[in-house]
Amino acid sequence: MTDPLFRGYEVAPWELRWRGMDVDALQRTESAFALSNGHIGLRGTLEEAEPRGLPGTYLNGFYEQHDLPYAEAGYGYPEEGQTVVNVTDGKIIRLLVEDEPLDMRYGQATDHDRVLDFRKGTLARDTVWSSPTGRRVRVKTERLVSFTQRSVAAIRYEVEPLDDELQLVVQSDLLANEPIESDTRDPRVAAALESPLIAEFHHAEGYHAVLVHQTRQSGLRMAAAMDHKIDVTDGVRTHIQAEEDLARLTVAVDVPKGGRLRITKYLAYGWSAQRSLPAVRAQVEAALAGARQTGWKGLLAEQKEFLDDFWETSDIEIEGDPELQQAVRFALFHLLQAGARGETRALAGKGLTGPGYDGHAFWDTETFVLPVLTYSMPDAARDALRWRHSTLDKARERAAQLGLRGAAFPWRSINGAECSAYWPAGTAAFHVSADISDAVVRYLNATGDDEFMRTEGAELLLETARMWLSLGHFDRRGRFRIDGVTGPDEYSAVADNNVYTNLMAQRNLFYAAEICGQHEDVAEAFGVDADEVALWRKAAEAMLIPYDEDLGVHPQSEGFLEHDEWDFEATDADFYPLLLNFPYFDLYRKQVVKQADLVLALHLCGDSFTPEQKARDFAYYEARTVRDSSLSAGTQAVMAAEVGHLELAYDYLAEAALTDLHDVHNNVRNGLHMASLAGAWQGTVAGFGGLRDHGGRLTFAPRLPPQLQRIAFRLTFRGTRFQVEIDGEGVTYHVITGDPLELMHHGETFTVTAEPVRLPIPPIDPGPAPVQPAGRAPVRRRPKHE
Repeated sequence: MTDPLFRGYEVAPWELRWRGMDVDALQRTESAFALSNGHIGLRGTLEEAEPRGLPGTYLNGFYEQHDLPYAEAGYGYPEEGQTVVNVTDGKIIRLLVEDEPLDMRYGQATDHDRVLDFRKGTLARDTVWSSPTGRRVRVKTERLVSFTQRSVAAIRYEVEPLDDELQLVVQSDLLANEPIESDTRDPRVAAALESPLIAEFHHAEGYHAVLVHQTRQSGLRMAAAMDHKIDVTDGVRTHIQAEEDLARLTVAVDVPKGGRLRITKYLAYGWSAQRSLPAVRAQVEAALAGARQTGWKGLLAEQKEFLDDFWETSDIEIEGDPELQQAVRFALFHLLQAGARGETRALAGKGLTGPGYDGHAFWDTETFVLPVLTYSMPDAARDALRWRHSTLDKARERAAQLGLRGAAFPWRSINGAECSAYWPAGTAAFHVSADISDAVVRYLNATGDDEFMRTEGAELLLETARMWLSLGHFDRRGRFRIDGVTGPDEYSAVADNNVYTNLMAQRNLFYAAEICGQHEDVAEAFGVDADEVALWRKAAEAMLIPYDEDLGVHPQSEGFLEHDEWDFEATDADFYPLLLNFPYFDLYRKQVVKQADLVLALHLCGDSFTPEQKARDFAYYEARTVRDSSLSAGTQAVMAAEVGHLELAYDYLAEAALTDLHDVHNNVRNGLHMASLAGAWQGTVAGFGGLRDHGGRLTFAPRLPPQLQRIAFRLTFRGTRFQVEIDGEGVTYHVITGDPLELMHHGETFTVTAEPVRLPIPPIDPGPAPVQPAGRAPVRRRPKHE
């Protein structure tokens, strides 16, 4: 039996449960309990709206704009920022028990637990509450954001008197411009977030209401609508009202002991930058009608059917560490929520779980999240890439502003325009364009989607190739150089010939040349001639990849190995992350790495390195990487596993998977870290599974850490679903549905079919264990066995 005073997430394979009421933990749990479908995001606040950590209801792509601050402006600096808006809150259902409001800070919650169910796709709650005067009720709620009906969310709210007949009054709200305490340090952003919505229309009738608002600066229009189904014995009285920022349905009824009041609340959201007020209103009212027609039970059934198919395609099973098993499924569920119905909108760094990073999307999407979606939900990966394609005009404008050809994609953005006011980490991080190219090619190889290639993929590849050719130059020795850029490591800005950037640009150029060479009609459609293709190939073949013969390692960028070493021994643990306690000027001159950079190149461009180079490079940068970014642990897990340091890989995998559940960076109140959640998949599938997709061919080199008994994962490739199962004796591959596939296992080609194929795991000698900077080693993982 569970201790009723337990505080924290309980370990279970298919759910995330928090038992007991902890007001101080709400800001963490609200992010973890967030529901989304990629279009609508609802933070996991209590239905009563208070107490709360941080309220949040988000629509993907809906933002307010504001001026960007500069002490000294410069040519080419972005002028406008964008920040995600907390839109009209429809989650609110307040309860009064004999005129006493249910508030978890008063009275006593003798029972209270909340559970996020990964298979049902719902957040449920069960509370027994005694009011300050001793009146007891049981409140059960369940909510969902529909995967199948994109604009719809729904809440089932049920109240049962436990001792005597009670008068119950329920107030169900739509609330716009709800007050939020912003923790932003930028007064411009704070101003943009203060009452950002201007009321345009309100209407209420029966059990139904709708509010329409528009943002002050960006001019985006959104509508929220609610409708209700009330189940109660008799004697119910209702009243509905609407004003500019509030619509409220009030339900009053006397409920006997043993009876219950049940209200089903249907919500619909929509927004547009172009459609008129009547059109946006019509959109949400139509969605609401569809939800009512489907009904609560129908929405639940659709949700479960959708998730059954997802888990059949994408599940990861881990035996030997129940908490890690839960964390990996938690990660997969939230990645699904971020991307399932994004449909040509950005996948933000926090998804739709909180306002962190101002709701911006980064290169994280293509490099970390899209590989997961490509091999589990390829349609979602395609839609995310279509969003990038829809912003090509802005990327071309940005390139032209910087004196370049082609397309330069933004470091951070909501609508496709650059929003980073710090150009060394923003404008100079050109690798994002190659990251997009890499994701396009991965998707094309995994799906064979010829239509996407011709309509969007090829244009993304060739416009980014044009940018690289104009950004770099041939030096006097004929080498192609890319100078003055920032790679993934933001502690080494504006450097020459960053290895990761150059290798990714090299692939970008080759990919573009290959597409145009194979499809002359595509090349002709986009104005590419043979001379341009030949120049792309020449630049790719001549790409400078620095290497230090004396040390036998690759410098992260040219000159990096000549920098002074950082004094890790003298750096107090409280001074991490370093960027908050030391000037960038100092960081840029030292061999200190914020996050995997050269090591990320070892993973994504692994066919450009020998096994010996990988081992030496990994060890060298392991001693200089401080992981001040949540992006790093997943990649370090992948490469630690490849070079044979399996226990270290296991530690890094756990750090990536548990970043949010353990609040490792102490900022989960602002939303979950989508890239770190993707790192849980990367560390498992690309790390211990050894998955690589160089050249469009799937290869595996599985290994199992000694702490685990078994890992099994499922992937989709070219329409075939198959499973890889690793245990202490070997690996079993088999097709679940679809045609046989030719794969590679530890360098040997084989064909996987419906009949399981069993293969051995060759031994590996990892050599001496690498060391980390003082105090920055990952926490040694001790599995919490059942």
